[in-house]
Amino acid sequence: MSTPELAFKRTRIVQSMTMRRAYVGILLGRLTAGVLDIVYAFVLAGLRGSDPLRVLQSVASGLLGSESFKGGLATGVLGLSLHLGITLAAAAVYFFVASGSTSVQRHYVLFGALFGILVYVAMNFLVLPLSAVPFKITYTIPVILQGFVSHALLVGLPIGWCLRRFSFGRQNAA
Repeated sequence: MSTPELAFKRTRIVQSMTMRRAYVGILLGRLTAGVLDIVYAFVLAGLRGSDPLRVLQSVASGLLGSESFKGGLATGVLGLSLHLGITLAAAAVYFFVASGSTSVQRHYVLFGALFGILVYVAMNFLVLPLSAVPFKITYTIPVILQGFVSHALLVGLPIGWCLRRFSFGRQNAA
């Protein structure tokens, strides 16, 4: 094999490894954020006298409306799938932003927390109003602050950390 062919092959291997690391970071960020966020929702619902199935059905109600509460376990599974799909999209967005910014990669705690807050804002003030959810959320200052803090800590930080650790490695350590 000639030198240019070896160089091309080496480049392809490095690109393949880079993509694999990107996928690992995105998938682990999605899973970590998704599990932490939904468990937090389960705990809050439990404190209010509700149960995890109802939480998952409320997620599915964004797509199905009030019919989601009549679907039993099936709409609960749909709700969990939708929730994990949303955290997958969030992790992918963070990855693409961080890919173009060594500052975001380096300062993942700050940017992860800010990203979590942006996810909360996007979900509550863009996605939910356009969805089929059959209930209205009253946004008081404490509700918004609780959403900011929970999404910063349970969504943004895990995504930022997982991507830093598994996709970007330590090449940009501060």
